[in-house]
Amino acid sequence: MKFFLSIATIAVYATAFLSLVACSNDKSIAGIEIGNPSIADSDTTARDTTAKDTSVKDTSVKDTTPKDTAVKKQPALPLVADFSIDYSEVNLKALAKEAEKDEPILLDSFSLILTEVRSFSSYYYTTLIVDPVVGLQLWPYEDSPNESLEISFTKGSLIEDPFKDIDLNEEGYLKEMGVGFKPDETMAIFGRILIDKKYHPFVYSLSNFQTLMLRYHYSQIDTANGKANLSVVFRVKQFTDGIDFSGAEVGEDSVIHIDSKYNSELWNAMNKRFVTSFQPLRYDYTTVAGDAHFEYVADIWKGIAAKKGENTIINGNFSSPFTTDWILMNQFGGHSDTTVLLEKGSKERIMQVNVTDGGKHSYSVQLIQENVALIAGVQYQCIFTIWSDVEGQITARIGSYNTYETIGFQEHVQVQTTGQSVGITFTPEVSDPFARFELNLGGSERTFWIKEVKVLRIN
Repeated sequence: MKFFLSIATIAVYATAFLSLVACSNDKSIAGIEIGNPSIADSDTTARDTTAKDTSVKDTSVKDTTPKDTAVKKQPALPLVADFSIDYSEVNLKALAKEAEKDEPILLDSFSLILTEVRSFSSYYYTTLIVDPVVGLQLWPYEDSPNESLEISFTKGSLIEDPFKDIDLNEEGYLKEMGVGFKPDETMAIFGRILIDKKYHPFVYSLSNFQTLMLRYHYSQIDTANGKANLSVVFRVKQFTDGIDFSGAEVGEDSVIHIDSKYNSELWNAMNKRFVTSFQPLRYDYTTVAGDAHFEYVADIWKGIAAKKGENTIINGNFSSPFTTDWILMNQFGGHSDTTVLLEKGSKERIMQVNVTDGGKHSYSVQLIQENVALIAGVQYQCIFTIWSDVEGQITARIGSYNTYETIGFQEHVQVQTTGQSVGITFTPEVSDPFARFELNLGGSERTFWIKEVKVLRIN
C-alpha cells in the first residue's frame, strides 16, 4: 500500500532561483511554471483538506464552509531500525525465514559499520535549508558528528535508543530513508557453503566496498504502533542463488577464501549481487578503487511502477482522504481551499478548488501529487476531467519534486465552463519514482471542478 508520512516543513532557498520561474511554452527552460515551494512567500499555509462527503445536489456550490487552515503539530513519529538476514525466497510480503538445516548457504557472522541515516523528502513550511538531492542527515547528531555503530546482521541488531531524538514528522513529506555503511578493512561475511552434501567454511571479503548508501522507498517503512520502523534485511538467496561454488578453491586452512586474490571470479560475481541483496529501492556505493555506482533495484522498481493499463496516480478519484495523497499549495499571493463533492446523478467524487485570490502567477495555486513513478522510455497518458465557473487557461505539468525540472510534459490547457476530458501522451526521458503531477490553477479568482485524474502506462 502506498502512503505518506504527513509532515509540515518547507526548505527556504536563495532568491536566485526566482529567475527560473516564468511562464513560457519553451519546455527546455528549467523551472517554467513550476511554483518552486522552496521560494514561496510566507503565506504558504498547509490546508487541512480531509475529504468530506457533502452529498450536495448540485456541484455549483455557492458557499462551502472554510476548512481549518491552521498548521497542526503532527504526533511524534520516532525512528527505529532493525538489521537482519533472511533465507526465504525474495518475497517482501512474507515474514523473514530462518535458516534450515539443508540451506545451501549459511551465514555465521556478518557486520557493517553504520555511519549515517538520512531522510529524502519534499519540504514545506519550515526554515530549514535542505538540499533535497543530498537529503537531510538525521543521525549522527551535530553534537557527535563522528559517531558510528557496528551493526550485526546475523545477530539481528535493533537500533532504538541512539535514534531517540529523531522525529520524522518534522522532516517533510517523506520519500525515502537512506542508511549509510562503511566496512572496515577487516570486515567479511563468514559462513558455510554446502558442496557435495558437506558444509565448507568460507570467508567473503567486503574489501571491494568503500562506502555504501541504501535508499528505501517510503512504502517499505512500517509505521505501525506510533513508530517508523526501517527494516534493513539482507536476503541470502538473492545474494547466492545461481552462483556455482562447486569449483571453488579451498585454502590450506580448509577455508574457501573469496576475495581479489583467491576465487576472484566468485568474488566479482558476489560483489555484483551484494548491494542489491539488501533490496532497497536504489543505492549508491563507491568501490575501493574510487568508482561510483548508482542504480535502482529492478524487482523493487517493478512493485512501485505501474503496470500496463494501471493508474500510477494515487487516489485519482478522490475517494479517500485528501491529505494522504494530494497537496494544495498556496504561494506568491495565491489563496484557495478545497472540498470533495458528489456529482449529481453519477455520484462520482469531484475535487472542488475554490481560488479566492489567484496570486501573481499560475503556480500561485497548485494541486499537486508527488509520487508518480515514471520509467524512462515508457509511454504514458495523463487524463483528467476539468471545468470552471470562468473560462481560462491553466498549466498541467509533470516534473521532478526535487529539481523542479519538467520530466514528463508541460501543457497549457484552456478550461471551459462545461466538463472536458484532457488527454496528454508523453514519454519521460528519465526514471523517477517521485515525479510531481501539477495542476497550476492560479492567476485569477475562480472555482475549478476536477475528477478522475489518471497517469496510465500504455506500453
